[in-house]
Amino acid sequence: MGTQVGRKSVKKYADVVIVGGGPAGISAAIWCKRLGLDHLLLETRDTLGGQLLDIQNQIIDYPGLLSPNGHELQKFFQQHMQDLQCSYMLNTSVKSIDPEKRVVSTVIVNPVSSPEGTEQHELQLGYRFLIFSTGSSFRRLHIPGEDEMIKRGELFSASKDRFKFKNKQVAVIGGGDRAFEGALLLAESGAQVFLIHRTDQFRARSEYIEPVLSHPQIQILTHTVARRIVGDKSVSGVELLTAGSERTKLLPVDAVFIRIGMSPNSGLLQGIVDMDKEKYIITNKTHQTNICNIFAVGDVCTHPVYSSISLSVGQGGIAAKTISQRAE
Repeated sequence: MGTQVGRKSVKKYADVVIVGGGPAGISAAIWCKRLGLDHLLLETRDTLGGQLLDIQNQIIDYPGLLSPNGHELQKFFQQHMQDLQCSYMLNTSVKSIDPEKRVVSTVIVNPVSSPEGTEQHELQLGYRFLIFSTGSSFRRLHIPGEDEMIKRGELFSASKDRFKFKNKQVAVIGGGDRAFEGALLLAESGAQVFLIHRTDQFRARSEYIEPVLSHPQIQILTHTVARRIVGDKSVSGVELLTAGSERTKLLPVDAVFIRIGMSPNSGLLQGIVDMDKEKYIITNKTHQTNICNIFAVGDVCTHPVYSSISLSVGQGGIAAKTISQRAE
C-alpha cells in the first residue's frame, strides 16, 4: 500500500484548536461547545479516546461509571462528542506549530479506493488559543530487537493476553506498579515470570510487591538490564547484563513485557513552551503555559503518579473555561 500526497495546502481557522483526542482533549472540546467557543479537535488516530483504547483492566475510579475496560468507556466519550456535535477531525497528524503566526501545520490521511491505499492532504490551521492534550506514551528500552518485536505486533497486555503464556517463560522489565501487577497476573495464569529491574529498589506499591516477592512462579532479577531482544519471527529470548558481569547471558523467553514508565508526547512544543527535566509541560493552575495562548492538559503535563482519567477531564474543562473568560 502506498500513499498519494496532496500538494495543495488548505487553510482553515478556529478560535480554539485542541491537539489530541484523549479524555483531556475530549473534555476541552465538550466545554468549548458548551461555552460557545469555535473549536476544532485534531486526532492522529482513526478514532477518539487516546490511551483509553489501551486499557484492558476494569476502570473503577471514574465517578459515576464502572467500565469493564477503556474501550467501553471510550464509547461513552465518543458518543458524548457526537451528541453535542463537537468539531473534530480524525486521521490528522500535527507536523509543526508556529506560535508567532498562530498556525498549526497538519497532514490529513484519508483512505481511498486505489492501489495506493491512502491519500494525504496538508492543512494549515490558524488559531487564537491552542490546547495541547497529546498525552504520553510507554517508554522504550531502545535496544536491538525492540523495534522488530514491535513491528511484529508482539506488544501484549498482561491482563488481556495472560492466558496465552500458560506454561511458558516471559520477561517483565520494570520496577513500578505496572511491572509488578503484570508479573502477578501472568504468574497467576500459569506463566513462569522473570521480573527484571536495574536496581533492588522498586517503585511499586506494597500491595503489589509483597505477593510478587512470595510467588513461586516469579523470579526477580535485580541489578540487571536488558541488552538485546532475540528472535527473528517471534521473541525467543532476551540478553541480560548483570552488574559486575562483563558478559551478557541469554534468558529464553516467549515474550518481553516492557513496563518502565511513561514519557510525555511533548515534542511538538519543544523549544516553544517551558518543560521540566522529564519533558512534561509546565503550566499554572489554569493550565496555561508560559505562552499566554497555549494551554496543556492531561498526561502531557501530569506526572504518572498523579495521572488519572478524571484528572485529565477536569483539566480540559479548566483550560476551556479560562479561554472562555479571556475570549469575551
